[in-house]
Amino acid sequence: MMEEIGFVDIQIGEPYDTFGQARGEKKARQFGVFGYTFLARKPGGR
Repeated sequence: MMEEIGFVDIQIGEPYDTFGQARGEKKARQFGVFGYTFLARKPGGR
């Protein structure tokens, strides 16, 4: 999806727990939900 809108050099970080101690933590565990960081560049754009 990021490539489709012009981003290049896309890097995806390791999964991390975004729901620890949150109200929805139990459901997040059931579905294996994690957050990921992204780093990308859009040539010539802002």
